[in-house]
Amino acid sequence: MSVPSSSAQRPPAGISPALVVALLALLLGLQPITTDLYLPALPALQAQLHAPMAQTQLTLTALLLAFGCSQLVWGPLSDRWGRRPILLLGLAAYVLAALGCALAQSMEALVFWRTVQGAAMGAGVMGARAVVRDLYAPVQGAQAMSRALTGLGVIACLSPPLGGLLAASLGWRATMAALACFGAVALCMMWLRFEESLARPNPQALHPAHLLRTWGQILRHPTFLAFSATTTCTYAGLFTYLAASSFTFIQVLGWSPTQYGLLLSCNALLYVSGTVLCRRLLARWGVRRSMALAGALSATGGTLMGVFALAGVNNGWAYALPFWLFQMAHGIHMPCSQSGSVGPFPHAAGTAAALNGFVMMLVAFGIGHWLGQRMDGTVLPLALGVWFWSLCVAVAAWTLVQKFGDPAKP
Repeated sequence: MSVPSSSAQRPPAGISPALVVALLALLLGLQPITTDLYLPALPALQAQLHAPMAQTQLTLTALLLAFGCSQLVWGPLSDRWGRRPILLLGLAAYVLAALGCALAQSMEALVFWRTVQGAAMGAGVMGARAVVRDLYAPVQGAQAMSRALTGLGVIACLSPPLGGLLAASLGWRATMAALACFGAVALCMMWLRFEESLARPNPQALHPAHLLRTWGQILRHPTFLAFSATTTCTYAGLFTYLAASSFTFIQVLGWSPTQYGLLLSCNALLYVSGTVLCRRLLARWGVRRSMALAGALSATGGTLMGVFALAGVNNGWAYALPFWLFQMAHGIHMPCSQSGSVGPFPHAAGTAAALNGFVMMLVAFGIGHWLGQRMDGTVLPLALGVWFWSLCVAVAAWTLVQKFGDPAKP
């Protein structure tokens, strides 16, 4: 697969750069709002539907597995037919699935609709990352991605307290109805304001032989592997926290759902701070040194959590404060890595974004399954899980990214 020049393109004439960032933030924001908004309601949801812990965890892990797998389909489809029709189709399915979740009468039905919702969410997130590569060269793409992820962070900041408020006043079904409203807003914005960003659709994109060849070339590319390692490991640490923290902080450490929702908002604020810091670091230090610093922050936060857990500390702040370091580092890792992983593939950005997202979500599904079996009423699964992944992302940032982390090279 030839890799053309990485010169930046201009956004379509009818859409300003600021509007591009706003639309990207809405699309990327589908992921945190879909996972974070209902977390404060998770224990109540489990009790009302009379479901065991492992089945309750499926509302999150099944969503993420469908999210990852669906991108393998959405990516080539968007390379073939363009980003706009795939985004509109995905957002329409997302709204339908959210309504199905709100009306579900059993845990089995809820897991089904969450799976559909995850598949639909894949179109939005994959499409956003492909649009960045359509419009920007890799380094400029990291800057644009960091701005869009700042918007994602704002959405993530507002989601937990809103979810806690909705769950406390109207019940867990209201959190699912709120997701339908968010999806409807994103659908309307994309329908009214977004113009196709893919200049030349690839008519070969869906041919099996071409698709397998493209997958092979992407998966063998050292830059893709380096940045996919960092996106996967940093997201794995975040997912471990998201999947285990509601039960750990509320049921083990005695925090109220409102306190827990505020904690998630603080986490999101630290993530926003990380994306802002990322833009400053990129301008001054470049990608490699920025991610090396982020690796140090990740390792420090995770190690503190693990040490406190092994020492038997039972104070929630001993785990909340170190995770803020991890979240700030996450805000640096993700813009650089998500842009970097698709950087060498301007004519197969959808497929590259899909493969990167698939690997992330496959690992997240495995973590969710593991946590469903290991949650033992202590802080250890949460703290040791984050510690492990924080060390993994640090090693990847200090080694693979330093050697292969030039997204502009074919």
